[in-house]
Amino acid sequence: QVQLVESGGGLVQAGGSLRLSCAASGRTFSSYAMGWFRQAPGKEREFVAAISWSGGSTYYADSVKGRFTISRDNAKNTVYLQMNSLKPEDTAVYYCAADKATISKSPYEYDYWGQGTQVTVSS
Repeated sequence: QVQLVESGGGLVQAGGSLRLSCAASGRTFSSYAMGWFRQAPGKEREFVAAISWSGGSTYYADSVKGRFTISRDNAKNTVYLQMNSLKPEDTAVYYCAADKATISKSPYEYDYWGQGTQVTVSS
């Protein structure tokens, strides 16, 4: 069992930056691939970024490539999402998730989810 708690969301102006953190409980964190997803009102949950258990592989959605960076610190049981050059269309609830198997862009592959953190980007 893994419990995930996101933090770092908030209100920021367009062009600004935020860093989201996701703290995981459990001693097996380093064996999980981790992902970030987001969901805007009235829209489906969408993939943002993912990172392999070692940090050696990363995936990004085209909409955030070059602006967002996913990273992890297995010693701290934490995964991060650095978000730069934020746009109003990045406004959403951001969720982190853990995948026991392998790095994936599909939310259906993930086994554990956090409660989400709100990110609002004003124009």
